[in-house]
Amino acid sequence: MIRRILTAGAAGAGVLAAASPALAHTYGIHGGGFGAGFFHPLGGLDHVLAMVAVGIWAAQIGGRAMWLVPAAFVAAMIGGGLVGMVGIPLPMIELGIVASVVLLGGLIALQSRLPLSLSMALVALFALFHGHAHGLEAPTAAAPMLYASGFALATALLHRAGIGLAVVVSRLSAPLLRLAGGAIAAGGLALAAGI
Repeated sequence: MIRRILTAGAAGAGVLAAASPALAHTYGIHGGGFGAGFFHPLGGLDHVLAMVAVGIWAAQIGGRAMWLVPAAFVAAMIGGGLVGMVGIPLPMIELGIVASVVLLGGLIALQSRLPLSLSMALVALFALFHGHAHGLEAPTAAAPMLYASGFALATALLHRAGIGLAVVVSRLSAPLLRLAGGAIAAGGLALAAGI
């Protein structure tokens, strides 16, 4: 059990260490396809924190939320990506992304168990901003649909990592999971200072 926790922690630390803070939106990736789309969410701490937080919060809620909340995020993110691909503007994208990190961290820290439909709607709103940021890059990619498939898969895997992390940590200590939520919210506030 301890070995699993250390392995999961080391993997998580590696992903977080490799991510740059709020620099995932380079707007102009030429020749991009599936790989570029897959690595785009992993390239910014804002995306990593929000997507892992969705998984953690879904696991905290439990039951059907463990798959419906992440599914709502991915579906809305794809919608936001399509909006970005066609060039429809969305106001305050960066602010929306950072707000999602702060609010999701707060929801985890407070162990909020909103009704399932409201939880899904809330993460869907956050996902529109994340998807739009991804979608703005896709028109310059060589294969926009492969690019979108890549960022959708990476997002789903980050949600799954959050669920796994929540399951492991909650077995050890529920307060530790709440502390992780507080750390995510604090990370979001630090990112907000850079906007």
